[in-house]
Amino acid sequence: MTPRQTRSDAVANRDRILAVAREAFADARDTSLTAIARQAGVGIGTLYRHFPTREALVIELYRRDIQQVIDRAPALLATRPPLEALRAWFEEVAHYGRLKYGIAEVVHAVTDGGLDDPFYDPFVHAIGMLLDAGAAEGRLKAGLDPEDVLFQLSVLWKINPAKYTDARASRLLDLIIDGLRVPAAGSNH
Repeated sequence: MTPRQTRSDAVANRDRILAVAREAFADARDTSLTAIARQAGVGIGTLYRHFPTREALVIELYRRDIQQVIDRAPALLATRPPLEALRAWFEEVAHYGRLKYGIAEVVHAVTDGGLDDPFYDPFVHAIGMLLDAGAAEGRLKAGLDPEDVLFQLSVLWKINPAKYTDARASRLLDLIIDGLRVPAAGSNH
């Protein structure tokens, strides 16, 4: 017996639920599943068929979004100079931080504070790839620890998107990148 294929309307409903939930959780972490279903144009039963719990919905959002962010690192390096690729990737991480702000507690609870997170090592590897390319080009310091940079980036997940604008994230990224750069000749660094 062949496995039953998912109907195209079910796939579309699932994708719509995820898109609505992504924005809803970024705006308010306590958004109800009923409100998400209504905004997605599906019944609450349809939402529960795809995501039996709030945590299941949050983890699926996290899984999809973090994998997309990880996959962007080599794609950006293939099309941009290393420092530009690093900045663009960090900006995507900052955008992702908006979503994570609304769901961070659930993700940390399900992944034991990140210790059981299957995306942790690939995320650190993506940072390392970008840092190594920048160091090879001579624009970033050699020997930077990607996990140290991850800890710096984690500040992005603490910015309340309802209170602060993208300008704050941009200023924080400037500070992080400035600390990663090779000091200019004649500077006191």
